[in-house]
This record gives sequence, C-alpha cells and structure tokens, in this order.
Amino acid sequence: MKLCKASLNDAGWKQAGVKLPGFDVDKMAAKTEESPVWVHFGAGNIFRGFIAVLQQRLLEQGLAESGIIASDTFDYDIIDKIYTPFDNMTMMVSLNPDGSMDREIVASVAKGVKANMEDEGEFEYLKKVFRNPSLQMLSFTITEKGYALANLQGEFLPVVKADIEAGPKKSHHAMSIVAALLLERFEAGAAPIAVVSMDNCSHNGEKLKSSVVTVAEEWLKKGHVSKEFVAWLEDETKVSFPWSMIDKITPRPAEVVEKALAADGIEDMAPIITSRNTYIAPFVNAEVPQYLVVEDRFPNGRPALEKAGVYMTDRDTVNMTERMKVTTCLNPLHTALAVYGCLLGYNSIASEMTDEDLKKLVETIGYKEGMPVVTDPGILSPMDFIHEVIDRRLPNPFIPDMPQRIATDTSQKIPIRFGETIKSYVASNELNVQDLTAIPLAIAGWLRYLMAVDDEGKEMAVSSDPMLEELQKQMEGISLGNPDSCEGKLAPILSNPVLFGLNLVEAGLSEKIEGMFRQLIAGPGAVRETLHGYMK
Repeated sequence: MKLCKASLNDAGWKQAGVKLPGFDVDKMAAKTEESPVWVHFGAGNIFRGFIAVLQQRLLEQGLAESGIIASDTFDYDIIDKIYTPFDNMTMMVSLNPDGSMDREIVASVAKGVKANMEDEGEFEYLKKVFRNPSLQMLSFTITEKGYALANLQGEFLPVVKADIEAGPKKSHHAMSIVAALLLERFEAGAAPIAVVSMDNCSHNGEKLKSSVVTVAEEWLKKGHVSKEFVAWLEDETKVSFPWSMIDKITPRPAEVVEKALAADGIEDMAPIITSRNTYIAPFVNAEVPQYLVVEDRFPNGRPALEKAGVYMTDRDTVNMTERMKVTTCLNPLHTALAVYGCLLGYNSIASEMTDEDLKKLVETIGYKEGMPVVTDPGILSPMDFIHEVIDRRLPNPFIPDMPQRIATDTSQKIPIRFGETIKSYVASNELNVQDLTAIPLAIAGWLRYLMAVDDEGKEMAVSSDPMLEELQKQMEGISLGNPDSCEGKLAPILSNPVLFGLNLVEAGLSEKIEGMFRQLIAGPGAVRETLHGYMK
C-alpha cells in the first residue's frame, strides 16, 4: 500500500490498523481552493503531527470544510519530496508508553506550497490566497531563529539587509516574505487576518509582530511601501498577532517505526535528508501528550479550535502557561539533558533519565530551583505538568528523541529557559540567586559543550546554532586539561544579556559558572566527575 489518495479505499489499511480520514479529501481540497481559511508556514514534523491533526478533527466533526495550505520558507525539498509525492498526506504514528503504536493518515493539508519568490508559479499561488478575504489565519512553526532579524550585536543579518534594499518583490528571509504577502492582502482590500506564531518560544506573537513590522518600517524608509500599510500592520483590530504556547515532542523519524510500517505492507516510508539537512520522513512519530494554548484574537474569525482540544483564552493566561512550561516545567530540563547528554555520549533522552546524575540534575532544576518561582496559569497545574514530564514523558523509551536534536539553536533558548528563573531570583526579597546550583551547572555545561569535545576527550559534533561560530571564536584557546586557559574568556559571554536575558556578571553568577566550567574542563572524565559531585 502506498500513501496516496488513490489508495484510501484499500482494505489493507484497516488490516494494518491505520485510521483513515473521516471526510471527503477531494471535497476538502476543492473548498480550500475556493475559500482558503488557513495558511501555515513551517511544514515540518510538529505541524504535520499536531497542528494538521487539529484541522483533521474539525473536518471529521463537520466543523470545518476547508483544510490547511502548508508552506515552507526555508526547505523546499520538504514540499517536493514529502508533500507532493504523497498527495500532501502524512502517516501519523503515536508512540504509547507501553510500546504500542496508533496510526492514522492525516489528510487535512489541501496543498503544499514553496514560499519562494524565485518560483513564480508557487509564489503567485500564495499571493492569490492572501488576496482572498476568506483567509482567517496564518500560523507558524519555523523555530525561534526564523524570527531573528539581527545578530548578537544587533546588526541586521545579511539576508535581511538585502531584503530591505530590494523591497517586497525580491525577499528571501521568512519575515520579509510574510510582510510581502501581507502587503498583497493590504493592497487587495485590507481584509483582517490573524498572524499566529505556534513556535516554542516566549512571547512568540510579540516576536513575530516585531519582526514583520520592523521589515515593513525599513521598507517604508526606502520608499517601498506606504505608511498606511505599516499602520494597518500595527492595528491589532486588523492584523492580530496572538500569543500561544505549544507542547508536543515530535522527534526525528525512528527506524523502529519505519520497520513496523514496512512489515505491515506500507511502502515508501523511508526518511530522507534534504539539501538543507532536514531529516524527515513521510511518517511522523510523536508522543501522545500535547498542549496548545492560544490567545483568542482573530479579527476575521477562526476555525473552532477549542473543539479540537485547543485552550482558547486571553493573553495573560497564554503567557502564564508558556512561562510555566518554558522557564520551569519542561524546556530547561530538555536543554540541560541535551548538552550533558551529548557530552556523555547519550543518543536518547529516555536513556538519560536512567542516569542518576542527569535525573537528579533535571529534578533539581525543576522541583527545587524552578518551582519556587513558577507561574501558575490556572488552566493547568504546574506540579501535575512537571510530574508528567519527569515521570512519564522524558523517560518514555519509545520516544526516540535525541539530545543532539534538542541541542539545536541553544543560544536562542537560554535566555528564556534559564534567564527568566535567574531574573526572578535576582528580583526576589526572599530568594538568593547564590543558592542556585543546577541552573549554573547547566549553563556551564553548555559552554563546555561548545568546545565540541566530549567527556572522553574525543571530537564531538555540535548541533547547528546561529551563534555557534561567534561563540566558538570567543572561546578560542580554551583547552581540555588546562582550566587556566579559560581565564578572561568567559566574562564577555556571561555578561551578554542577549544570550542570557540578563548580565550574569552583574547578577553575581559568573564566578560560580566559571568555577564549574573550570572543573568541567579539568580533563577527560571531568564532566561526569563534576556532575556527580554537584548532584550526589
């Protein structure tokens, strides 16, 4: 059996335990073509395994008629090799803690499109969609770095500089492309729209709005757009930028899942590596728990997302829920496991949770250091949430998540995942920032990770990060086995508020972190020895 529309009536799917779409796929596609409602940027796993399933549920309940138009601004191979050959459908595999798998064909994506201005046909289609008043929302899962316009020094990235000069007809950066498409909508009658970040980062709607408006303002300075367009973008009754909190672990495709699908006669499920180095497959494997909390501000209406399990609420509640997860209950634990897991040779987050030192590290970060300043959003219990993370989600051996994946783009995550808790301690009259141990140890571990040498002293691959080259340059000369080699090299990094959300030198933590770092570079085996020493 092959994953395509023509095979949906094949009896073999039922024999293989695969749930089929409970709606007319062709009718959905035709309705989307006529009256598009939802465009999504970022066509990867979290979208296919979570966001697209939400619309599938609404279609199956008769609460929606159209599907989602999925687009990618970065990796066009995903559209050409993962969407088009499979009629835009995904094999969704939910990994249960008992090792069983639930399978479903997700068919709520009406079309996959490349957001590439150099591909005239593809981009003309997107422009046509954005000119249609029926469009209600544009959503994103492009990762936090997708919103970044500037480097550590606050200077526009080269691609952004080029986009500003060239204007809205020749853009390449995701935020410039979005601004250009919104300009199309403005010029076609300025119908309202919600522009919704669903990325796993703090104040995501604020980041998205700031970047899109900044591009538009720079275009205004160059005479590329009108002041009326900028004013429309800034008017939240016309163009809203709701905040959201998302949580679902969707790791890279697992070989055990690929083999299980093949054994049941499901063909062509092998993963590919795209030209942009994305490891992706026609199937998505993911954990079952999932959370999406969205600020309910949609000036042109919206799908009935609450009927698919989404918490639709106000901005304060979204902010509190996101803060609970990102600064305390999940993300800091993930980052600590990522950097130390790589250094200690682990290839699985679940296996790390069997390591007493690492388990104690995340328990200390979460329960001891994070919970005293946790934000309680009211709609979810922080203690229940973190217990689920530590006791059920992270240790699930059937979730093939890797520290190497989690370590990607750490420089973009550190200020929120650790910086916010540190700031809470600094601001507190009852808590002492000097009492923090596990969080400084996690930061020191990240700096040790940047050396690209594991705990055995062997060269180690380091995951991609937009600040990697710059940070490694600042750390040049630091060597394993020579703690004094870091003298004077860490302060410029630790004092950078862009990296940590505050100046760690001024916060009084830099000496502790540097002391820990010196222990971590004492020689081979020093990472384990240091970790055990602090966590015993």
